[in-house]
Amino acid sequence: MTRTYNARVKSWDIIVIGAGIVGLSLAISLRKQGLRVLVVERGEPGREASSAAAGMLVGSGTEIPSPLKALAAESARLYPEFAHEIEDESRLKVDLRKQGTILLSAIGDFPSGAEMLSADKLRSLEPSVAWFQSSDSSSGARGRPPLQPQYRACYLQECSVDPRALVAGAVKAARHRGVDISSGSEVEALLNSGDRVNGVRTDKTSYSAGLVVNCAGAWAGCIAPQKFPVRPVKGQMVAVVGGPKLQHVIRADEVYLVPRSDGRIVIGSTLEDAGYDKRTDVHTIQRLLHAARELVPALANARVHEDWAGLRPGTSDNLPILGETSIPGYFVASGHYRDGILLAPVTAQVMTELILGKPSAFDLSSFSAARFA
Repeated sequence: MTRTYNARVKSWDIIVIGAGIVGLSLAISLRKQGLRVLVVERGEPGREASSAAAGMLVGSGTEIPSPLKALAAESARLYPEFAHEIEDESRLKVDLRKQGTILLSAIGDFPSGAEMLSADKLRSLEPSVAWFQSSDSSSGARGRPPLQPQYRACYLQECSVDPRALVAGAVKAARHRGVDISSGSEVEALLNSGDRVNGVRTDKTSYSAGLVVNCAGAWAGCIAPQKFPVRPVKGQMVAVVGGPKLQHVIRADEVYLVPRSDGRIVIGSTLEDAGYDKRTDVHTIQRLLHAARELVPALANARVHEDWAGLRPGTSDNLPILGETSIPGYFVASGHYRDGILLAPVTAQVMTELILGKPSAFDLSSFSAARFA
């Protein structure tokens, strides 16, 4: 539903551009501090990268760039309370699962603290997984040799969440808190008063506020006058139903499988520089399904529920852009790439501290937009 507000009769302290999970989380955090908040979303809230994500909360390991490790670890720590608060205020379940992750890798570069799994232990945790190799080089399950003897397995205490449920809950929680959300209205440019930001101009109207935060994801670079170097990175995914009841997230070098509590299994994903094209390709989807069935043969009996593609907001160094810009009163929190769901709680925390001039435990200099100057 498209919703706009009459700027002549309503005013706000701050405008958040973008109603993905990062923008919504920040809006809720700012509202809790007493600010009047308007979120302006080009489409429907939460329908872009946030709802397209797999929802793995990987808070450590080689997947996380070194400058981002402290923020990622803190955000993973914050997640149970973050999810509980959204559930409490929205009365919606976000399907936060704490069963953990089984990681299979030929490289064997596992995160510190990972529990190495023998073939018997892996079989006891996930009997459906056929692609494994024990850490002690023992033979495969019940006389079957592993499909890839060089692969090893470990267990990680990671969580996962259903991003669609999460953003639906965040929208309700934001409105419950009194955050205004204008949907179906694309921000085209900032409004300025002297050298300071004074609001935003959309394709339909204008809104005034003394502070603005750009959380527009893959579209963050499309707002004049500052063009942040954020690009869309396409990811195709598929969900199946009727397969085995996996308990853990399964991550391998070629594919990952993320179970939902309702029985769906999400399979992903690709990394493509395809602009703003969100179409899926049948051959790509079949390749993902084939890789998943090699890992879990019982998936051959599952049926495809849906496939889709999302546009992650990427940067050249795979780090987000967080902080104040060269325009006073104008902030940016975008470019989270594959970690937007994970980093939403800590992004809301550090950006709220920055906007309100409060001290923070984190140094955001590595994430400044100035690094691209």
